[in-house]
Amino acid sequence: MLERSELAENALQALHDEDYDRPFNPQNLNHTTMIFMGDREQVSLNGDWNFCVDLLDTGLRQKWFAMEPAAPEDRDEPWDYDPYMGETVPVPSCWQMLKEKWYFFEGSAWYTRAVDFSPKPGKRTFLRVGAAQYDCKVFLNGAFIGNHYGGSTPFFAELTGRLKDGRNWLMLCVNNVRTTDRVPMRNTDWFNYGGVYREVSLVETPESLIRDFFIYLDPESRNNALRVHVEAEGADTATVSIPELGIKENIPLTDGKGETVIEAGPILWSPDKPKLYDVTVMAGQDRVNDRVGFRTIVRKGRELLLNGKPLWLRGISVHEDDAKLGKVVTEDDLRRRYADAKEMGCNFVRLAHYPHHERAVELADEAGLLVWAEIPVYWAIDFANPATERDARNQLMELIRRDRNRASVVIWSVGNENADTDARLAFMRGLTEMARAEDPTRLIAAACLVNHAKLKIEDRLAAHLDIIGINEYYGWYDEDFSELPKILANSRPDRPVVISETGADADITEHGPKSGLFSEDYQAEVYEKQISTLRDLDFVKGMSPWILYDFRTERRQGIFQRGFNRKGLVAADKVTRKKSFAVLQEFYRAVAAEEVEEWEKQ
Repeated sequence: MLERSELAENALQALHDEDYDRPFNPQNLNHTTMIFMGDREQVSLNGDWNFCVDLLDTGLRQKWFAMEPAAPEDRDEPWDYDPYMGETVPVPSCWQMLKEKWYFFEGSAWYTRAVDFSPKPGKRTFLRVGAAQYDCKVFLNGAFIGNHYGGSTPFFAELTGRLKDGRNWLMLCVNNVRTTDRVPMRNTDWFNYGGVYREVSLVETPESLIRDFFIYLDPESRNNALRVHVEAEGADTATVSIPELGIKENIPLTDGKGETVIEAGPILWSPDKPKLYDVTVMAGQDRVNDRVGFRTIVRKGRELLLNGKPLWLRGISVHEDDAKLGKVVTEDDLRRRYADAKEMGCNFVRLAHYPHHERAVELADEAGLLVWAEIPVYWAIDFANPATERDARNQLMELIRRDRNRASVVIWSVGNENADTDARLAFMRGLTEMARAEDPTRLIAAACLVNHAKLKIEDRLAAHLDIIGINEYYGWYDEDFSELPKILANSRPDRPVVISETGADADITEHGPKSGLFSEDYQAEVYEKQISTLRDLDFVKGMSPWILYDFRTERRQGIFQRGFNRKGLVAADKVTRKKSFAVLQEFYRAVAAEEVEEWEKQ
């Protein structure tokens, strides 16, 4: 660490340095530094951390991270902040939910905590941050380790050889400022929570290390064979075991990578029978376990086929938002979400508009719910900026690497409501190509815009998708319901369309109206009209109305909104159901009954 006089001199020099962030923004903590988690043991670093908001980025300018712990009376000079004492906040949490004065704060904040550690011979140690919004810079014992971009995906920093025997000090500088080169950029329609809002832990591994593991039903196989891909360091072979299927297969590794196909014949995973198998992978001294389901999802013309059977996606969109916890999710909250979706008759959830907690898709595997997972390429992204493309590609890679063993995830979505420009087409076509290269087992979608003047889907990206998502709000932002079937008929889509959003606001608090716009009755009427319009369109293969629960968004400040989007079928308390819940429930149950009847005929 720096001497006190040197720190003071550096602090003075930094007062007018507007390039202060450059040395701390290599974005070196990314998908290439991920490790496969499985059920690895973790040492939790959750709990109270010292905390300070830093509106002017004084901490980076003055290098707070280089200060050594000392009692106030032992310090030679005054400092604007002491990372080792003072106010604390819980991790995980969103700072907006902790104090009213932080509610709209956007900027940097510093988290500091002690880490007591005893190195073990032959072991490696990694820091894992489940998610921090948005740019997270990591410092250990005064040294800069690296930073990560992206507010919704996990990242890893190897600390092997950097942790001292005894007490260490870990510092995170987290910045949630909306900028034009980030994904998403400045203009969004959900609340910009800040902070370390998912779990933080230390992960210890052997020197040999399994970096990546992907197992899936081989789409080219006719007898349900499994294809296995392993990436490992410090090993020449890997072993994959699935005891229930009698499988134990050795995979040679060349330059740390290996792949094989295994004859297996597993029971296929489906919403009706969400069968999961325990899988173990070993490479060198490293061992990981996973619970994996096997299924196929394909597009054939306008049809969606799950395990060879026609599929209609009875869905609902969901945000990661809670009236009390903000963006922090709990096991109970996730289970309630899926219980409500199942009660509504859903077989499908759209996790909008960013990667949700990994536990969300693990529980979807168990519950038998199909998942649309997406990255926040949302609205007016700076598609011509290479920095923006780098950010989007990394977020997509991290999402795929994290969740591609989850049978529930059947759709990767690469964007939402973007204007069709040449730069955007090149940008998003690149994302679709990357997703298919990384994962040949899932469908690719995006929520596309329509040409309302021509009543036609003219988005050039549609030709590169498996599913055309359409966000339409007839009855709310657009009045004439007769335009909806005209749009779809004029477009003559050669692939399935999913209505990825539709709905209307309903304020059912004591402030809400009893009739007309924003009333509960009006919202229910919109749903009734949507259902009657869509149910006879044979190329529409599903819908995920907007949205399950009311959620917080600073852009919505009408007298009936008051900082919330009120399109939820359930109020923000996640308990009180609106009339439209029962309307959609009746429709979905009818669709499900028709599917069963059709299958029985076959």
